Amino acid sequence: MLAITKPSANRLDIKLSGSIDAETMRKALDDLIDLSEDVSQGRMLYTITDFAFPTLGAIGVEFTRLSKLFGLLGKFDRCAVLSDSGWLRKAAEVEGALFPGIEIKGFELGETAAAEAWLATGVA
Repeated sequence: MLAITKPSANRLDIKLSGSIDAETMRKALDDLIDLSEDVSQGRMLYTITDFAFPTLGAIGVEFTRLSKLFGLLGKFDRCAVLSDSGWLRKAAEVEGALFPGIEIKGFELGETAAAEAWLATGVA
């Protein structure tokens, strides 16, 4: 399952659980791109549980949208990653260090309040 919602004008929430196939990835990325269109100085809460690698078809779909996905980077300042997997939290933080302009911080699943508080810091 991969679901993307927009609870406020500059906030997206993404929930990922289990493996993702090509059709699910296609819909989710289209939703992500559409919902991010008018976002600036955005915040993202990304919750990942029971992670399984996407199918090869899903990865192919992602590659076809890479240019649009890279374009989204400038729309978001912060991303909190909630996950039951330590290596995913660490990988997200490393990714944040590689892309200027966005801070990414990992949190354990039970730390939702801390993640929300961190996302709210620095908001004008």
